Amino acid sequence: MSLIGTVGFDIHRVEGSSLECKSDTIAIEEPLEIVVKHYLNGVWIEEPLMVTMRTPGDDYSLITGLLFSEGVISNINDIDNISPFGSNTGKYEVDNSMIVTLGKDNKVNLNNLQRHFMVNSSCGVCGKGTLNAIEIAFEPNIIRDEPIVDMNLITKLPELLNTEQAQFAQTGGVHASGLFEINGDLLHLSEDVGRHNALDKLIGSAKINNILNPVEQFVMCSGRIGFDIIQKILMSGIGMVVGIGAPTSLAIDLAKKFDITLIGFIKNHKYNIYNGGWRIKPLT
Repeated sequence: MSLIGTVGFDIHRVEGSSLECKSDTIAIEEPLEIVVKHYLNGVWIEEPLMVTMRTPGDDYSLITGLLFSEGVISNINDIDNISPFGSNTGKYEVDNSMIVTLGKDNKVNLNNLQRHFMVNSSCGVCGKGTLNAIEIAFEPNIIRDEPIVDMNLITKLPELLNTEQAQFAQTGGVHASGLFEINGDLLHLSEDVGRHNALDKLIGSAKINNILNPVEQFVMCSGRIGFDIIQKILMSGIGMVVGIGAPTSLAIDLAKKFDITLIGFIKNHKYNIYNGGWRIKPLT
């Protein structure tokens, strides 16, 4: 049975010298249009914010996490409502246009955030309207001394994440972000065709369910760690992020600037700590 966000396709599979007709499960990738409705100068205004490619199935968390990590909102209560907008259901009969109604007192400037073209699902930064939009909307409070994580736990994380990746198990075509406690318990996992979308879904869900506690938690992402990932981690107040892949130079620069522990390139029993080694507890 296919999961939400996946679809079956008939394919030809070659194995050795044989060719067979098979059914395969594929991750759905569809555009999501996000419209923001906000109160300005005594009138309600509807403005298109962006179109992003995503895997359907957890759009409310995706939108919440996106608005939070981009600095459009600072509190979950800033959102009055998220609902389908129009009749854009696409090929797979899912709502591909959503409108977010912000609270009447929420003053927001969307000029730097509006994306007037489609954002590729592999990049959370490339669609921003201006370079100024890449700057952090406000400086968050990162607790420098916590969380403290045992050094041996890090090498176990890829397997802990992988065993819970239901969509990846069926499709092999999605990324994942997981919220872990310092003892290794996985509190929540989100999957999407886009790395940044998976993290936005995770942060949005954590905010909606009020389970985010940066002092005792950290985040792991299945792919490489770019600037956009560190920015979203930073906006959430989390002090530690682990990636299976390697980070970029700009990601390391941002992690150093805000005292974020950045770990990557996990392979066998090895990994690299690019910044924030003080949060890793060595063997005694």
